[in-house]
Amino acid sequence: MLLKRELLEEIKAGKVDLVFRRWSRPSVKSGGTLKTKVGLLQIGAITDMEPTDVSEAEARRAGFKDVADFRKWLDTMKPGHLFQRIEVSYLGEA
Repeated sequence: MLLKRELLEEIKAGKVDLVFRRWSRPSVKSGGTLKTKVGLLQIGAITDMEPTDVSEAEARRAGFKDVADFRKWLDTMKPGHLFQRIEVSYLGEA
């Protein structure tokens, strides 16, 4: 799972604890870790859902201003049949 540096910094600072992904097959597993440019991330719960089910609170937890901002971002993503809500947290230096 590729994450932009700005988003990684927000996860590291504890400002973001959710990410959303639309893909053909998942690349992370619940309970796993992900080595990134800022350190190691813990992958928490992964929930299959529909993009239309994303709440205002979840959009903000993922670093968006609101649901409209989230939907604008989603429109730029590649198509995929699987949409997931992924909990993340920063573990420390890799």
